[in-house]
Amino acid sequence: MSDNRRKIFVLDTNVILHDSECINQFGNNDVVIPIFVLEELDRFKKGHESLNYHARNFLRSIDTISDEQLFSKGIDIGQGLGRLVIKLDQEFHRDLGYNFIEDKIDHRILNTAYCLSKKRSRAEVILVTKDVNLRVKAKALGLKSEDYTKDRVANISDLYTGYRFEENVSKILMKKILDSESDIPIAWLKIKKKLLPNEYIVMRNDKNSVLGRFDPECKMITLIKKTTASDIEPRNVEQVFALDALLNPNVKLVTMSGKAGTGKTLLALAAALEQRENYRQIYLARPVVPLSDKDLGYLPGDVHDKLGPYMQPLYDNLGVIQHSPLEQEKKHRKIVKLLEEQNLIISPLAYIRGRSLVDVYFIVDEAQNLTPHEMKTIITRAGQNTKMVFTGDIFQIDHAYLDMYSNGLSCLLQKMQGQKIYTHINLVKGERSALAELASNLL
Repeated sequence: MSDNRRKIFVLDTNVILHDSECINQFGNNDVVIPIFVLEELDRFKKGHESLNYHARNFLRSIDTISDEQLFSKGIDIGQGLGRLVIKLDQEFHRDLGYNFIEDKIDHRILNTAYCLSKKRSRAEVILVTKDVNLRVKAKALGLKSEDYTKDRVANISDLYTGYRFEENVSKILMKKILDSESDIPIAWLKIKKKLLPNEYIVMRNDKNSVLGRFDPECKMITLIKKTTASDIEPRNVEQVFALDALLNPNVKLVTMSGKAGTGKTLLALAAALEQRENYRQIYLARPVVPLSDKDLGYLPGDVHDKLGPYMQPLYDNLGVIQHSPLEQEKKHRKIVKLLEEQNLIISPLAYIRGRSLVDVYFIVDEAQNLTPHEMKTIITRAGQNTKMVFTGDIFQIDHAYLDMYSNGLSCLLQKMQGQKIYTHINLVKGERSALAELASNLL
């Protein structure tokens, strides 16, 4: 999209369902919407999911345009932008007929782009789609195709981990740190790269190590000690950092990334239960990503039967806390009471839409399956005294049109780092079991 030559971008339906303002992202180039895209958008306009919002929003914007040139020469999108054209259907090109079924909507959209490329020899025609298979089909025809990349993370290897290591601290300085009460001046360490707000640090030499967190308010490094929450004890350095962030009342937004078994959801839930007196409600949710892109209606039973399999991992984590050693029976009764009185709610994420989340400890599991727009929608629901925690594995995406670069968790991590009320921790070591860790690393 950065090339200065004028281009024609043909948009697939999934691009608009991802971002209803997408036509403003192609610079001084023309944007073409095949008529079949409008037909597909019509099927998505009812509902409460993010894609339903995008479908309605785009169709409303088209409805406000009464100019007939929209279907011929096109109309100006805006200052510094190109023109928008809705392209009516045309005869299926024989080049496609050799290999593709004519009555499939994806192939009609592909046909629109291909025919346009044959007619506009001087302009480069590019099909923009989040469907990998359609991109491959386009390239098989010699038609340029690309993903919609407006909200993609540039380089996944540069993603913020939330902590760093300061090696080879001198014995004199280490003794000085160990003798300190709680805070130490950052100048003691002579750090080359500036610490970000709430960034954690491991200071160590051959014999000792000390954990700390950069406090953005006092501009000091606060020393961190291992603590527990709801009898759940952290088992490694990253978990110590994560639990500190989850229990810190000054941090209103926490993200935790890491592979399965690193303890992300368990730590978040344990911290929430530990602080239940400080919040009106604990809300634990996860996005529902239907198998094989089938709607939930495909599954048998009522709404509880349909959603049960999606929510079960959250109940599993709750069960671990219920059966931790100390005061087991008493703790079990407390958690059951919280569930019965709806002070602890486990629910699909879609059920919170339209709500104002006030005085809530809000945990979103599997956040890598959210789009950047969905992530923004959720966070902007946060009211007074609400803490939000997002956990997920950016390398394990179940959403058909998201990847490690474009999912909401990656985008949130990249854009929020450096904010005073935000903390991120990347959990590395699996603690579920030796077998689970071995399988995760080798298979």
